[in-house]
Amino acid sequence: MIPMIDIRNAEKTFVMHLQDGIRLPVVRNVSFHVAPGECVVLSGPSGAGKSSILKMIFGNYRCDGGTIGVRHNGDVIDIATAEPREILGVRRDTIGYVSQFLRAVPRVAAIDVVAEPLLAAGVTREEARARAGALLKRLNIPERLWKLPPSTFSGGEQQRVNIARGFISDLPILLLDEPTASLDAANRAVVVELVAEKKRAGVAMVAIVHDDEVRHLIADRLVDVASFAAAA
Repeated sequence: MIPMIDIRNAEKTFVMHLQDGIRLPVVRNVSFHVAPGECVVLSGPSGAGKSSILKMIFGNYRCDGGTIGVRHNGDVIDIATAEPREILGVRRDTIGYVSQFLRAVPRVAAIDVVAEPLLAAGVTREEARARAGALLKRLNIPERLWKLPPSTFSGGEQQRVNIARGFISDLPILLLDEPTASLDAANRAVVVELVAEKKRAGVAMVAIVHDDEVRHLIADRLVDVASFAAAA
C-alpha cells in the first residue's frame, strides 16, 4: 500500500541566534511511514522530540535534512523542501492538525469556529453548521454554549471545540498532539470513537498520546522517538 506519509532520515536542530548561534540538536534519522487508515503513535519521554516531528510534518518547523514525503492531490510533496505556498496548499487540502491549544478569532461563536474548515472547503454554511453542531453535541458541549466564543469556556471545553474543529474536515491526513490531555473519561471515549471512524475512512494519522489506555486503543503501531534523539 502506498503510504500517505513517508519520512526518511529527517533531522532538526535549533539554532539560538541570540545566544551566539548555539546549536541544539533535537532529532536525527527520523524514518517511518503511515499508510491510509493507520494511526501511528509517537512514544518516548518528554522532550524527546515528538511534537517537533509533528510540526516538521505540518511544515511549522523546517527540516535540516532528509525528506518528508506527503501524498497530496495525487502527487508526493516533500515538506522538507516545499515552498511556503505549497505547504499552505497541503494544509488546505491534505493535512489537518489538532494541537493542545485552541487558537480562534476572538468573539467568533464556537459553532462557527468548528464549521470554518468546511466553509473554507466550499461546504454550504447550513451544512457546515449542522455538522459542527453534531460534533459539538457528541463532545458534550451544551447547545446553549454554541453561540458563545470559546474564549469564555473552561480549558476542557476549549479542547473539545479544538477537537471538533480538527475532526470535522474530510482531509486524508490528521496530526494529533495530545488531543485527550484535558478530557474526562467520557470525552476521551468519544475521541477514541472519532479516531476509529477516521481509520475506517482511510485517514492516515500520527498522534502523540500520553494516556496509556487511549494509546492502546488507537495505536496501530508505535514509533519510539527516543531512537531518533540527537546527540548534543
